[in-house]
Amino acid sequence: MAETEEEEMVSAEASGFSDVSDSEFLEILDLDDSQESSASLSNPGPSSELPGKDGKLISLPKGKRGLDVSSPMERFHLNYLYVTDLSTQNWCEQQMIYGKEVPDFLVPEKAAVLDTGASIHLARELEVHDLRTVPITTKEDAWAVKFLNMLLMIPTLQSEGRIREFPVFGEVDGVLLVGVIDELHYTAKGELELVELKTRRRPVLPLEAQKNKDYFQVSLYKYIFDAMVQGKVTTASLIHHTKLHPEKPLGPSVLRHAQQGGFSVKSLGDLMELVFLSLTLSDLPVIDILKIEYIHQETATVLATEVVAFEEKEVRGKVQHCMAYWMGHREPQGVDIEEAWKCRTCNYADICEWRQGGGVHSSTLEPQAKKAK
Repeated sequence: MAETEEEEMVSAEASGFSDVSDSEFLEILDLDDSQESSASLSNPGPSSELPGKDGKLISLPKGKRGLDVSSPMERFHLNYLYVTDLSTQNWCEQQMIYGKEVPDFLVPEKAAVLDTGASIHLARELEVHDLRTVPITTKEDAWAVKFLNMLLMIPTLQSEGRIREFPVFGEVDGVLLVGVIDELHYTAKGELELVELKTRRRPVLPLEAQKNKDYFQVSLYKYIFDAMVQGKVTTASLIHHTKLHPEKPLGPSVLRHAQQGGFSVKSLGDLMELVFLSLTLSDLPVIDILKIEYIHQETATVLATEVVAFEEKEVRGKVQHCMAYWMGHREPQGVDIEEAWKCRTCNYADICEWRQGGGVHSSTLEPQAKKAK
């Protein structure tokens, strides 16, 4: 596709809107069916400390969730969640929580795998869009860049038939959920198709549990995107969750970028109005087809393309279960005993309260012990 000035996008880093779309750090390539069934939940480790990126030990918070009256959204100081938060939560909720409690922890080999996946995503995006880094100083500027990218991408999709790295957001069960769709394009039949790229460290497909996590992720993208183009996402909801100030003037770099794109705006509120009008008036359809493309990192060979059936009732049930934790309506959960094999590749297995409690948290075991006395 020919690249034009109007199709020049801003990198995810500049926009402050990066949603880790790859899930290579959860790969379980060395496990077979016999190993899956042999792992145990009740195998506590000796330490509550893990080595960080610099080799120093990181102490993990002790389990006092039973005494905490705040919701996880409040405890982690979160205004919104990423789609990948929920898909990781669907894999193992306890692992996702430890990831929030120790955000800087990632073992070097898994960090390298993730970096490789990100590089492949970037190369794919550069096939369609030029990228420009726009300096930002406020969260309003960061969201303004996302909105500018959306305003440029919507007509590009309609005229050229393909875009990549499209931001999506919407309120789901009282929580703002945001993400980035790898690719949207029209098929020869005029259907709107979503393609999610997953890179693999080794040339084998993931197990069904990993695939189910990926299926949930792309289903969430459709769920949010469809709501956006149907006019169900409101400015008021976005402002409420993000605590943005729409009247705040945009920074000079963002203003220049807007003017180069042909948009005469002064504030974030101006851009928000343009985006919501564009979404509802551009005749964008809902997503018809969901696909996941698994690619071997080293050779760039396509291992398989999976077509995902969107089951709205099932997606709604999973979302409600996830949000019940984030809103503080239930205690966190680890994996069931049938999926204890997941613990074999988890960075936090040695200190996991769920494993030490044999399938329940230690914070919930203590009151029960007192009652028994």
